[in-house]
Amino acid sequence: MYAVEVRDHVMIAHSFRGELFGPAQGLHGATFVVDVAFFRESLTPDGVVVDIGRASEALKAILAPLNYRNLDDLPDFSGQNTTTEFLCGHIHAAMAAATRAGDLGPGGEGVSRLRVTLHESHLARAWFEAPPA
Repeated sequence: MYAVEVRDHVMIAHSFRGELFGPAQGLHGATFVVDVAFFRESLTPDGVVVDIGRASEALKAILAPLNYRNLDDLPDFSGQNTTTEFLCGHIHAAMAAATRAGDLGPGGEGVSRLRVTLHESHLARAWFEAPPA
């Protein structure tokens, strides 16, 4: 299995509902380092998994509506605890759609799995991994 990974970051604010979250129930900020890995069984005729430049641009476009935003105010997240795990799934769904739409250029059609990892600190991270279908 071959893979290539791109990285960006996003700065957000949010709050959580529920006693489980203790002090995180209050509004707080987070800066996530976001990694997206693209997997395929074989390389393209050009010798790549996907075009890294196009993958980076797709990730930047996916993160832009979230950056410097209070996620509690976004209609798409209404009533949702925007946990690290939840955000991994959200970003995965958007990147899967970009992959299916051809936004990664030649090679994107051969991606068999995507992994989205959010690093919330040097001590903790979460990820979601699934086919882009």
